[in-house]
Amino acid sequence: MRHPLPTLAALCLLLAPLALRTPPVQAAAASPDSARVIVQFKADSPLLREQALTAGARHAERAQALGQRVGLALRGGAGLSERSQVVFASGIGSAALAATLARQGDVEYAVVDQRRQRATAPNDPYYLQGPPIPPTGGTGGPVAGQWYLRAPAGAVLSSIDAEPAWSITPGNPAIVVAVLDTGVRFAHPDFKTVSAGGNLLPGYDMINDVTVANDTDGRDADPSDPGDWVTQADADSDPTNCKDSVGPSSWHGTQTIGLIGAVTDNGIGIASVGRNVRILPVRVLGKCGGFDSDIIAGMRWAAGLNVPGVPTNANPARVLNLSLGSEGACNAAYVDAVAALNAANAVVVASAGNSAGHAVSVPANCPGVIAVAGLRHAGSKVGFSDLGPEISLSAPAGNCVNIGAGDACLYPIMSTSNAGATTPAASIYTDSFNVSVGTSFSAPLVAGTAALMLSAQPGLTPLQLKLLLQATARPFPVSGVIDTTPVLECTAPQYDSNAQAIDQLQCYCSTGTCGAGMLDAGAAVLAASSGTPAPGVQARIDIAPVTPLAGQALSLRASNSSVASGRSITSYQWALLDGGGVVGGIASPGSAVASVTPTAAGRFTVRLSVQDNTGASSSARLSVAVAAAPATPPSSSGGGGGGAGSPLALLGLGAAVLGLAWRRRGKR
Repeated sequence: MRHPLPTLAALCLLLAPLALRTPPVQAAAASPDSARVIVQFKADSPLLREQALTAGARHAERAQALGQRVGLALRGGAGLSERSQVVFASGIGSAALAATLARQGDVEYAVVDQRRQRATAPNDPYYLQGPPIPPTGGTGGPVAGQWYLRAPAGAVLSSIDAEPAWSITPGNPAIVVAVLDTGVRFAHPDFKTVSAGGNLLPGYDMINDVTVANDTDGRDADPSDPGDWVTQADADSDPTNCKDSVGPSSWHGTQTIGLIGAVTDNGIGIASVGRNVRILPVRVLGKCGGFDSDIIAGMRWAAGLNVPGVPTNANPARVLNLSLGSEGACNAAYVDAVAALNAANAVVVASAGNSAGHAVSVPANCPGVIAVAGLRHAGSKVGFSDLGPEISLSAPAGNCVNIGAGDACLYPIMSTSNAGATTPAASIYTDSFNVSVGTSFSAPLVAGTAALMLSAQPGLTPLQLKLLLQATARPFPVSGVIDTTPVLECTAPQYDSNAQAIDQLQCYCSTGTCGAGMLDAGAAVLAASSGTPAPGVQARIDIAPVTPLAGQALSLRASNSSVASGRSITSYQWALLDGGGVVGGIASPGSAVASVTPTAAGRFTVRLSVQDNTGASSSARLSVAVAAAPATPPSSSGGGGGGAGSPLALLGLGAAVLGLAWRRRGKR
């Protein structure tokens, strides 16, 4: 399951929602221990023959026929497209079921329908430390206001400078931004529906399981957020998905929507990045997160693509914001969905994740997605943000560094919210005491900027828009952050000898870890409006293995560098900027795949420069941490045990860590 990047109340509360509505035949929730898999049939599968049946009946019949082949009682679930749907089974694990179905000749792919969480900030060591600020006498704030929208000034380097963008265009109502999240509280005073002269469209609730939806039904045309609170009883009944989720409602969707489309220039509340663009709320997250099947169905519906059993979206989105995710590799279902959306000219923006410097989460790590990492006000990577070569660029995520316990937060991300601990109550704004931080909030700043770019130049393709965002991004600072501990350069995600991810807190970003630079909304919209050609190429560095060891050959790969349509990369050049005493040179420095062999534990830095067939060039820099080679244990003739942990044990620990991280994500 995927989860939203949650918000932060008090220290740091992270929640994960999910929900989805469907016809009665599909609305029944599967028990927590049931296997659930997304299966896509090949176009020539005999199971796809046309039948005069409802979508629910068609899915049930396909599942039954497929189950007869493999000797399992399969139940049909919700559809994602004409050829894909969810199937359920009992008495078998989801991974085993996916493997079984994938072996069928007419199955294109079968992947586990996982649960994802909203992104929110975890406890990082800087959060409540540092000198206090004068008391504000109440819960007004944030002290620095909407610092993240203004021009960079003084110690604040990561602000996105939105005013020059607004001077070019306040946003075109013809551009729709879909926000896939926990839903929305329509009654907030800083929101106004299109029917009332505002920019908030009706939207849809894509949550299929009633227990996840928490609104007594499944898929329907009401994306209102009923609350996603989780009790201890909820956690006890579904420990796999909910054990680290106990807490009040997050109102995560209302917060992310506020950053993109809160009513502006109305004399109350906050300003938003997108201002006049229209917002399409798509509810895909509920109690304890959201299933991939609901999220992918929501993505397709938002872009105007067909979803069986659901009315076609009359307001297709050009931009989708996904402040949600969880750890793991991008699977075939997401690859397929993002490719379909990009082909439909839809831009997909997703938050990197908030698990303290671990690898980028799904779906941000999928090809074709604009992945956004989080920055402190000072421009360094904020401790909770994840990072890696999949990141496209970075934007403010909020931080509360340099304060004492109980004092007002200096640099949170202020947005629209609700005061209800469970069900909805009064509309409020987050502030210096009711804090919102996380990469859940970095992504909407980029999504709102993308909508302004399309308002100025509607003909931009998703790749052109991404390349313009990257080309206009401001460079990261590489020094100057004053802190009580040294700030190091960010490295690629690292793992310990037990394959557990190592936390990487505040660090100086590079183009290989945090993307092309810091979002500059004014420069990006200016480039779009002036018809500035998108750069032809964007360099990207990948390494293998992802956990380099001393004495082991390490591949440096440029094969995932992006190039504009109709162009090709003609040259690659690797350079060793700092060997760190562990690397003396690079083998094959003029090829797409180079290699180095570190001689000892330490750190080294490389740069990749690429050029396309028009002469356009790009470079990326990456600092790589090398671990010491594991010691060889002495041989022994007796006894056994020891060695690497079992894959199941590692998976269980990873899931526990993930659940906690996502829960804390509050807002991505």
